[in-house]
Amino acid sequence: MGEEAAKSSEAEESGNSVVVVVPLQESESTAMRTIPIEDSSSSTKSSPSWCTPIRLLVIFCVINMLNYIDRGVIASNGVNGDRKTCDKSGACTAGTGIQGAFDLNNFEDGVLSSAFMVGLLVASPIFASLAKSHNPFRLIGVGLAVWTLATAGCGGSFNYWSIAVCRMLVGVGEASFISLAAPFIDDSAPPAQKTAWLALFYMCIPTGIAIGYVYGGLVGNHLGWRYAFFGEAILMLPFAVLGFVMKPLQLKGFNEAAKTLTLVETVEPVSGVKEVLEGKGDVPVRHGQLSGKISTRTSLSKRALRQISRFWKDMKVLLLDKVYLVNVLGYVAYTFVIGAYSYWGPKAGYSIYQMTNADMTFGGITIICGIIGTLAGGFFLDRISSTINNAFKLLSGATIVGGVLCFASFCFKSMYGFIAFFAFGQLFLFAAQAPVNFVCLHCVTPSLRPISMAMSTVAIHIFGDVPSAPLVGLLQDHLKNWRNTALILTSIFSVAAGVWFIGVFLHSVDRFDEEEIEEDNADTVKSSTTKTLVEENPKRVEPSGP
Repeated sequence: MGEEAAKSSEAEESGNSVVVVVPLQESESTAMRTIPIEDSSSSTKSSPSWCTPIRLLVIFCVINMLNYIDRGVIASNGVNGDRKTCDKSGACTAGTGIQGAFDLNNFEDGVLSSAFMVGLLVASPIFASLAKSHNPFRLIGVGLAVWTLATAGCGGSFNYWSIAVCRMLVGVGEASFISLAAPFIDDSAPPAQKTAWLALFYMCIPTGIAIGYVYGGLVGNHLGWRYAFFGEAILMLPFAVLGFVMKPLQLKGFNEAAKTLTLVETVEPVSGVKEVLEGKGDVPVRHGQLSGKISTRTSLSKRALRQISRFWKDMKVLLLDKVYLVNVLGYVAYTFVIGAYSYWGPKAGYSIYQMTNADMTFGGITIICGIIGTLAGGFFLDRISSTINNAFKLLSGATIVGGVLCFASFCFKSMYGFIAFFAFGQLFLFAAQAPVNFVCLHCVTPSLRPISMAMSTVAIHIFGDVPSAPLVGLLQDHLKNWRNTALILTSIFSVAAGVWFIGVFLHSVDRFDEEEIEEDNADTVKSSTTKTLVEENPKRVEPSGP
């Protein structure tokens, strides 16, 4: 036993292993095994040398852009198309795009646009919760692989329900990226430019939608709507592969995952273990690492229950956070309008102002104003000091100004007056993108950021753009006047601005640098216990007697 202890001490000095004591069931033997473990102090430095923060930002921006190109594609007239129509004399014109291929009315078409949200809403909290037990970067790779296959499936769909199912799977694939990419960027960004980096990332939302309008219109009109989806899948495939082949990165607040051990196989007996358990031997442990009792058998059902329990504990923290709730409620109202704009905008513009190429017009306005507005919002918040209180001031002010300008734009009978006011309104509205996500990331502790982003995404979609597309389609079917429909929709921006204005008066604390002790699963060892043991004896821990 003395020789083994000496060897373990040498391993401890080398920083490559830790000795753990594993009690098995009464009918089985008990064993002690030295298990390699990663040093937590180096976990944040484990990224490959070529993956610099700038490169990581660029990769994530391109992936985010492809996600939103898909949303622009399915909303474009070239891909979405029109239903078959017949005049009073019985002469009919063939339908085009998805609507024509599957003979969809406006409500069915709106439901199809929101179908991918179903997968997104279900999978987002699951991926965020799994990030505590699985590497977040690998989870992104899994999600992108699902997205690639599902998008290709949209192009090969044969009826309404087949494309609806594929759209749901697109949402499942996007879920991992939506909840985990922003925390990675927040970790990598320089302290004085965090909101600016988030602005660059969220700038890809309007840019992607705008490119999707243009891309969908060109490919749909020249090659057919199916080829637009096939092209998206080909573009995303290299990034899906990268998620599996690149050395995984680690998130701030999740370094404890590198220090926890789980044994799933039965450990063979080792001489001297009985004496250790009876208090007659020493258990050498490495300073700053773990020693404890680890269960060798944990059923899948128990792990699932622990995962659910952890999820509900995190949810309770979020639901009791007034700053988080106000931020998300304002975001819901904001997204309700933006989501309907992105889907029905080209069709409304064509109907109200007889735009000869509504896809190009709305695409151009969105891409220019989206880039400038999003970047301006991020850089402006950094300039005035990126605090949660300042973020709420910017959110409420920019949204009310942008909403008034957009409302006025739909009152113009001239197309040029509409374009001018609508463009200025979009500049102010897109300025909210970075600040609202900055609040989501910084009003919670680091380990809660993925679930914070996931639940924010779930809320803004399930109460925002998921119902808005079909509801606006239903409203238009009733009013049969796109101008009145657009005015009613735009007035909802005042609700978003009012809710965010309440946030200005709330007590807020930036929790980015706060540390917390995570409650690990029963088959892992708590880091807090290790800390106490090590402080008592940094080299050896005396096990208690029988």
